[in-house]
Amino acid sequence: MVIVMKPGAPESAVAEVSEHLEALGYILHVSRGVGRTLIGAVGLPEIDKAATADSLRGHDWVEDVVLISKPYKFVSREYQAHDSVVDVAGLPVGGPGVVVMAGPCTVESEEQVDDVARQVAAAGATVLRGGAYKPSTSPYSFHGLGEPGLRILRGAADRHGLRVVTEVMDVRRVDEVARFADILQIGTRNMQNYDLLREVGQARKPVMLKRGMSAKYEEWLLAAEYIATQGNAQILLCERGIRTFETATRNTLDLNAVPMVKSLSHLPVVVDPSHGTGRRDLVAPMSLAAVAAGADALIVEVHPDPDHAVKDGQQSQTPGQFAAMMVLIARVAEAVGRRLLRPEPR
Repeated sequence: MVIVMKPGAPESAVAEVSEHLEALGYILHVSRGVGRTLIGAVGLPEIDKAATADSLRGHDWVEDVVLISKPYKFVSREYQAHDSVVDVAGLPVGGPGVVVMAGPCTVESEEQVDDVARQVAAAGATVLRGGAYKPSTSPYSFHGLGEPGLRILRGAADRHGLRVVTEVMDVRRVDEVARFADILQIGTRNMQNYDLLREVGQARKPVMLKRGMSAKYEEWLLAAEYIATQGNAQILLCERGIRTFETATRNTLDLNAVPMVKSLSHLPVVVDPSHGTGRRDLVAPMSLAAVAAGADALIVEVHPDPDHAVKDGQQSQTPGQFAAMMVLIARVAEAVGRRLLRPEPR
């Protein structure tokens, strides 16, 4: 449920209502806006919530109590009607701007990452992506450079005015990755790793949650709810393609997810056309379609020599292809009443 406090409610009244709810066993999330304060409360069966809501409506400083029907509470539209904007080290993701994240699938060397960072920043990307720890289906594949890779990403991003997004795969690595990254990425294989979701929820860094390869929208949003219940509302939802019967592409990029999930949740939506298609020639058209559908951000793989990339070269654009695509993205964003956010010195 959401308890809407009256305008000007004193902190003592907010504390009184909060203490009452905590004593009943609720988990709380307090949101203080310019005009009023909202208290989100989750944790008790629906039959108990109705009685609690009736008692709260009699409080002098409570304006209304709204019961939320969705199984996910804090990330739902019922909890927050307006779109969230996630602050990534001063870069707003959500709202009128469109953000593009770009970089290699895997950190291979300092020279490779710096070369890509320089070129994607010049083309208009604002976030550098790259894997220091890499999940692989095969245990014999390359699994990343680890902490040296994180240092390479951070150094290249700082030199070229970019933020960093990189994947964290293990609860034991969250603090380490958080020291270097501006966005903690949860990959598709870990979407339902609940211990990891709770841990990144406590890290107080923006989290990009990729959709599981066979996950329904509700399961995806419930995974986001795990992060939100730890007090971290800085969540980005990333559609990265789902597994279907089609074999012509690596996955099937579900662009229905963009408007559909936005109708269900206030969280920003990112689209990954590289993993979503697995084909370099499809990345640009699906990126343009994603922006037209309302995506708040894109995350794209770019490599200086894709045909010799350690991983996922077949879905990585060259810097030249990426730069050409960015010109078109800016035009599509403008056509739908938005604008492409470009790098600014940090």
